[in-house]
Amino acid sequence: MTQFFAPAAPVRFSDEEVDRYARQLVLSEIGGPGQQALKRARVLIVGLGGVGAPAALYLAAAGVGTLGLIDHDAVALSNLQRQIIFTTNDAERPKVAAGAAHLAALNPHVAVEPLVERLAPDNARALIERFDLVLDGTDDFETRFAVNAACVAAGKPLVSGALGRWNGQVGVFAGKPCYQCLVPETPPEAETCARVGVVGALAGVIGAMAALEAIKLITGAGRPLSGRLMLYDGLAGTSRTARITADPDCPVCGG
Repeated sequence: MTQFFAPAAPVRFSDEEVDRYARQLVLSEIGGPGQQALKRARVLIVGLGGVGAPAALYLAAAGVGTLGLIDHDAVALSNLQRQIIFTTNDAERPKVAAGAAHLAALNPHVAVEPLVERLAPDNARALIERFDLVLDGTDDFETRFAVNAACVAAGKPLVSGALGRWNGQVGVFAGKPCYQCLVPETPPEAETCARVGVVGALAGVIGAMAALEAIKLITGAGRPLSGRLMLYDGLAGTSRTARITADPDCPVCGG
């Protein structure tokens, strides 16, 4: 078991919360201490899209105490095929406002902090320092690099999820190696879902995997994907895990 979060003062649960989290409380890997760690945790979800939307639902349902949602976009009808946190009536609403309302309806014990802005190199460090863990589901490398650099500088673990077409990946980065060891620079033929398409259910698979890794990190359960990348092929129904090597010349974590 890997413990990323130091023990803290116990928190109390209402009878309603005990009933709500009953299926997790009976798990020996979580139990009362793990559920308390979830309630104390502050998780920032960067991008409320294909990965971030299902991840947010599962983290709220699991009882994460505070969820920060940062996204500058509004809900579009083309999002609804995979971003299951939204409904048709949310079209044209800011994503984080609509998402916060649905998360509150799912679990009123979770505090949601909506941030209608773009995370960029000039604000990433200040935003990320307010949270314990970051889950990045964005699809542009500029944002991914900014998130990674800020997480390394602030000493915060990063769960990264990405997808396109029928394939997805999830990795955990905590210090070395970092995300930029895996992707040193923006690929010349970088793909986005808007450009190459994506099957909607794949977003649920990868978003749920990312949420599961966040829960493991917070509770200390099992073995997180630290320094490893899980690659999922939806068409073949197969997955494999590759080890990530730290780059000694990485401009973010090297040296």
